[in-house]
Amino acid sequence: MDLIPIADPRAAYLAHRSELDAAIRSVLEGPAYILGEQVERFEEAFAAYVGVAHGVGVNNGTDAIHLALRALGIGAGDEVITVSQTAVATVAAIRMSGADPVLADVDALTCTLDPEAVLPLITPRTKAVIAVHLYGHPADLSRLSALCEARDLRLIEDCAQAHGALHGDRMVGSFGDVSTFSFYPTKNLGAIGDAGMVLTKDAELALKVRRLRQYGWDTPQYSLVEGWNSRLDPLQAAILAVKLRHLEESNDRRRALAARYLAELADLPVQLPLAKARMRHVYHLFVVRTADLATREALLAHLLAAGIRAAVHYPTPVHLQPAYRGVLRTGPMAVTEQLAGTVLSLPLHPALTDEQQDRVINAMRTFFRPRS
Repeated sequence: MDLIPIADPRAAYLAHRSELDAAIRSVLEGPAYILGEQVERFEEAFAAYVGVAHGVGVNNGTDAIHLALRALGIGAGDEVITVSQTAVATVAAIRMSGADPVLADVDALTCTLDPEAVLPLITPRTKAVIAVHLYGHPADLSRLSALCEARDLRLIEDCAQAHGALHGDRMVGSFGDVSTFSFYPTKNLGAIGDAGMVLTKDAELALKVRRLRQYGWDTPQYSLVEGWNSRLDPLQAAILAVKLRHLEESNDRRRALAARYLAELADLPVQLPLAKARMRHVYHLFVVRTADLATREALLAHLLAAGIRAAVHYPTPVHLQPAYRGVLRTGPMAVTEQLAGTVLSLPLHPALTDEQQDRVINAMRTFFRPRS
C-alpha cells in the first residue's frame, strides 16, 4: 500500500517540470549566481502579488523575521509579543535579533493570536507584535492593526503558512509595517530548498533589509552597518517565479480538497477548521481537533496503519520546549496547551488525488464508527 504523504513537494516539481527545468537552466547559463536579475524579478513579482511596494529576498523565513526586526531597530532590551502556538522559528528569530519574546494565547476558533491576550502583556519595553497566520487562516488583522496603532507598536505579519490568504479584500502581508514569508518546500509557495522574503510598503525599511542581508553593503566590500549573509539564491528565485504563476490554481485545489473534508467529516466527533467571514483560508494545513490526547494518538496510529501520514502541528508549545521553558514571559496559555494535545493535520496538498482523499476519509470514518 502506497503511503499517502502529509505534503508532497516533489509532486509540485513534477507538475510543472518543463517550466521549472527551463527556469533552472536559465540560471545555470548565467551570468549571475548570487542575487542578480532572477532575484530582482521575483522580488518585484511577489511584492506585486501581495500588493506592497517592496520585496527583499532572503535565505529563509527565520532570517526574514530576524532581519525585519533589526531593520525596525528592535533588539536588546525590547520585547516582541507573539504566540507559542507556532513553529519555533518565529520565537527563534526574535531571540536572534536580541529582543525578548513574550508569548500570548491564541483564539480558540482560528488558532491565531488573540488580541485580548495581547493587551495585558504590553509594557514600556514592548516594541512590536508578530501575528502568525497559522495553518493558512489570517489572524485578526483589523483588531491587531488598531491595537498596534493605538499603542505605537510595530505590526509584523508572519505569513509563512498563508501565501495567498485574504483578510477582507486584501492579501495577508499587506497590513503590517512589515511582513515575512518562508518558501520552505512544503509551503503553499515552496522552493526546492530554503528561501524567504521580507515585504514592506516603506522604501527606507526595504533599503535597510537589503543592507542587512548582505553585510551592511550598499556597494560591495563597504559595510555601512553590521550585517549578515542572508541572500535569496537565484535558483530558488527562478523556481519560485514559475510556481507563483500557478499559486492561485494550487490554492484553489487546496480549498476544494478542504471543502470535501469538511463535508465528509462533518458528522464525526472531531472539531473541523473554519474560515471566518470575509477571510480566505488557503489551507496550508487541514487541522482537526480530537476530544483528547489519547484519541488523537490512537487516531494518528490508526491512520499510519492504513498507509496515511498525518502529523501534529505542534505537539509542544514553544514555551514548554526545553530551550525556552522558564525563560520567556507568557500570559495564560489555556487554549495553546489544549490545542497541543488535540490537533491533528490530515494530508492536504494540491497533488492529493480524489482516490487518496477517499482513503483518508474512509480511514477516519472507520476509526470513529464504533465510537459514534
